[in-house]
Amino acid sequence: MLQTKPFQSEVMTMGKDYYAILGVSKTASDADLKKAYRKLALKYHPDKNQALGAEEKFKAIGEAYEVLSDEKKRRIYDQVGEEGLKNGGGGGPQMSRRGGDGHTTTFGNGGQSFRYTSSDPKDIFASFFGGSGMGGFGGGFGGLGGFGGGVQDMDVDYNQLGGTKQRHQDPPIMQDVLVSLENLLEGCEKKMKITRKIYKEDGSHTTEEKILKITVKPGWKEGTKITFTEEGDRIPGKVPADIIFVVKDKPHAVFKRDGVNLKYTHTLPLKDALCGAVFTVLTLKGTKVKVDCSRDVLKPNMTKRLQGYGLPFSKSPKMKGDIIVEFNIIFPETLSDSSRKTLRAALS
Repeated sequence: MLQTKPFQSEVMTMGKDYYAILGVSKTASDADLKKAYRKLALKYHPDKNQALGAEEKFKAIGEAYEVLSDEKKRRIYDQVGEEGLKNGGGGGPQMSRRGGDGHTTTFGNGGQSFRYTSSDPKDIFASFFGGSGMGGFGGGFGGLGGFGGGVQDMDVDYNQLGGTKQRHQDPPIMQDVLVSLENLLEGCEKKMKITRKIYKEDGSHTTEEKILKITVKPGWKEGTKITFTEEGDRIPGKVPADIIFVVKDKPHAVFKRDGVNLKYTHTLPLKDALCGAVFTVLTLKGTKVKVDCSRDVLKPNMTKRLQGYGLPFSKSPKMKGDIIVEFNIIFPETLSDSSRKTLRAALS
């Protein structure tokens, strides 16, 4: 049976200096510990680093992080050091100890018990980076199917680690592309020139121009996105960003788009609104459509529909929306007395 030692908070028993192993101060925060462990664990992992002593260093890093990142273990370690932590801390009778990689110590302290358990360093690594325990570590990092969210934070090129590479990709590059109503009527091809940088391992780069072709389909809605996968800058260790073009309606001199319909405003004087009018509307195809309102009394907010002269439905291009004619009626600023009498008599 192992012997216990008297507990003295001011006396530090000998052992490993976990703070020195991680290269942090004794006041290191949780974020400081994570940053230090991330850097050192990746550097000394045996699947990457085959140098003599690297594996032992990796184990020590894992043990140091496991203790210091645990509030209770860290508090006891700060009081009695590594040996005191593992050998019962002198706070009561030694209960049990299991050697090997899975080290377990139990001791009492003023009626309270603490059980020290050390984990396998590769399990600590897998847990930290979102892996699944020991699964897949034997053949390199390729088995870390759950590495996921850690990649972006670390910004690591896993080419350096061997095995399957999970590279960080920058957010997509968004670019508006203006499309006229005439182009949306028939469809067209838009050519977009991009300029991107090609970086080398030494940090130098060249510039490359490329033409990306967008096939605009008839009736595409505003906001339609066209994605060109991985066409961004080429940076070693990173997946090139996607380039996404977003369709925007180009302002038109005559029409305003309303889904598949086109709104057209016809301005006319009050006399034509009251007495009737005939006029033409020029369509997107360049043809003229006659609008006969000779027998109508046109009122504000009144509309006329020219069926089938709008934009095509994107999923059914043979079907088209309408031109909706709205009226802007110009009222006279003043009326003479004789005009007032005439109108009053006519409208009574």
